[in-house]
Amino acid sequence: MIDLTIEQIKNAEFKLYENNPIIKPFDGSFIVADPSLLIPDKAIDHKWHMFFHTNLGVYHFISDDGIKFSKVARILSRAMRPNINCINGTYYLFYERTAPLIINALTFINLAKWHSEIYVTKSSNLINWSKPERVIANTKEFERDARGLAISNPYLLEDNGRFVMYYSCGQTFIKDCGFCEPTYISYAESNFADCDYLSAEKPIISPDKDNPYLNLCSGCLKVYKVSDGYLGFQNGIYDDNGESQSAIIMLSSADGKSFEFEKMILQPQLDNGKEWMNQFVYASHLVRYENKLRLYFNARDVANPLIGRECIGFCEAEIPEIQR
Repeated sequence: MIDLTIEQIKNAEFKLYENNPIIKPFDGSFIVADPSLLIPDKAIDHKWHMFFHTNLGVYHFISDDGIKFSKVARILSRAMRPNINCINGTYYLFYERTAPLIINALTFINLAKWHSEIYVTKSSNLINWSKPERVIANTKEFERDARGLAISNPYLLEDNGRFVMYYSCGQTFIKDCGFCEPTYISYAESNFADCDYLSAEKPIISPDKDNPYLNLCSGCLKVYKVSDGYLGFQNGIYDDNGESQSAIIMLSSADGKSFEFEKMILQPQLDNGKEWMNQFVYASHLVRYENKLRLYFNARDVANPLIGRECIGFCEAEIPEIQR
């Protein structure tokens, strides 16, 4: 839980780090995406740990300050969109497990169907990882469509002794990008972190032609329990005068299931003259460290699938005092 109120976080003024992006594509990949972090208080070595994916799988990076990261290892292949958690001294790394790379490539020319589900690998030391096991499989019709099966973007919330796994599902083709983004957002619940999840009967967020921030599809959602409710940070995909875009918005909820719009957090823009987040601001992870909030995210410069590049950066805010 983040021991702050909805209003405190809503009033926080996030400012982009001046030397963004902090991680750029490497080793022949053209994306680094979907950062998930452990702050020093949660890590066995009291360092910052970031997990994210490239075209080649999920990577683990480490840092002393949460800004300058160095590579530790590639943890997984056939893997995207990781989510790291520390529960009772065990590290749970959830992720979207995909088909092999060659099969994924064939989906772009309609010679194969996409297939992905949620898996987990565990560790006691952030070095050695267990054999991956499936956590959430396809049980609902809306998770499938003509393009295949997509269950993605896992995000775990531990809430009053139960576990809620938020996830994206379905696929919407984004024409100017040349690839699909998640259509819906749903969730599953369990008494255990790594098994026995029961998925909701219908999505909690769907595309809405009247909503300027998700009139194409729903993207992904990260949910945080706060002292007086729940906050969601969502990046929907939307059409803006014939061009697709993505931005991070803040949502609030009394029950963690039904959300209302609170404010815009981060839109596409030039960043100190740099174009790295010019068209899409994507998946984020909010962490509290000392008296600050940091929102890590990935962003894309242009939609064109041949020249577009995705990088990771962050914005930061001082925690505002409660107004009395």
